Amino acid sequence: MTILLKPELRPANPHFSSGPCAKPPNWQLSELSDAPLGRSHRAAIGRQKLTNAIEETRSLLKIPLDYKIAIVPASDTGAVEMALWSLLGPKEITILVWESFGKGWATDVVSQLQLSPNVMNAEYGFLPNLDDVNFNNDVVFTWNGTTSGVRVPDSTFIPSERKGLTICDATSAAFAVDLPWEKLDATTFSWQKVMGGEAAHGMLVLSPKAVDRLETYIPPWPMPKLFRLTKNGKLNQDIFLGATINTPSMLAVEDYLFSLSWLRSIGGLSAMINRCDKNAKVIFNFVDEHDWVSNLSSRLDTRSNTSVCLVFKDRRIKNPNEFANNVCFRLESESVAFDIKSYRDAPPGLRIWCGGTVETHDIELLMPWVKWAFETEISLLSSS
Repeated sequence: MTILLKPELRPANPHFSSGPCAKPPNWQLSELSDAPLGRSHRAAIGRQKLTNAIEETRSLLKIPLDYKIAIVPASDTGAVEMALWSLLGPKEITILVWESFGKGWATDVVSQLQLSPNVMNAEYGFLPNLDDVNFNNDVVFTWNGTTSGVRVPDSTFIPSERKGLTICDATSAAFAVDLPWEKLDATTFSWQKVMGGEAAHGMLVLSPKAVDRLETYIPPWPMPKLFRLTKNGKLNQDIFLGATINTPSMLAVEDYLFSLSWLRSIGGLSAMINRCDKNAKVIFNFVDEHDWVSNLSSRLDTRSNTSVCLVFKDRRIKNPNEFANNVCFRLESESVAFDIKSYRDAPPGLRIWCGGTVETHDIELLMPWVKWAFETEISLLSSS
């Protein structure tokens, strides 16, 4: 085996996990000392914190004033399920699937709600043909496929005038792309992705069209308490004013407020998008310069700028999953990169988080280590 020299410098922050993701660069636990711990979330101080989180989210994401925003339980998953269970049923349904979570939403609609959607599938690395989507139907899709690193290129495939609702899982896209709210009716995301917040809390954003559906349609299935968005046939306005359905963690709320404050301090949404793009570009350039690795996304315009997924290309690799595990083990053992193995259902490789809470310099320092780990493992294969 050839002994390869390790790079001299390591990333200052080796946290490149795709969720929960890296904290904002200036984050410290002491910054959360203002959290009203031991107090009711229904007390004035708790209610004000929750309201601030909602309205600052609206301001930074440029969400229209007539859209409703709620903090909901169970992270992005809870928010998506709430939308599916509450909105689907009265119209035909199309579900776009090109990675694990989209597949999960399709499975739930078929198996749990026992509906018969048109499921448009694509393999990892690709998108379904977006030109074939019928927006007279309700359409469920993921803006950015966290487990595949493939996102929709833009919103041109969604018509401004459409009869159905658009239900968009935007958990790895919110704060990383400029979402077209006028084309989205039910949008979900969590704090733990691009904002580097803590897990277990989700956000649900509803257009006036989605609110109208809630107030004019009663689903035929029993509705769990955690999913109930209406009261006496009308939207439960309190949920969208900070009165959460269940008890939230006020420590996690304080953490999210810190992240929002940090985002405003760096220049808001456009600055955050620029940070994501800049981070991802470091990896894109690296891929262009090395023929033994490729981006899982088949097209440049569908590559995620947050969850960048890579696969190794070398004829000597007979067991891709074992090889990727070994590369990740080397990087973690060196405290260079934690939790960057590809998602369990995805093609074996790496998944490197490039959201705006990650510093570009750390991505730049990571890539020579990826090369070192790859070449070390290939050297072992060649000598065996």
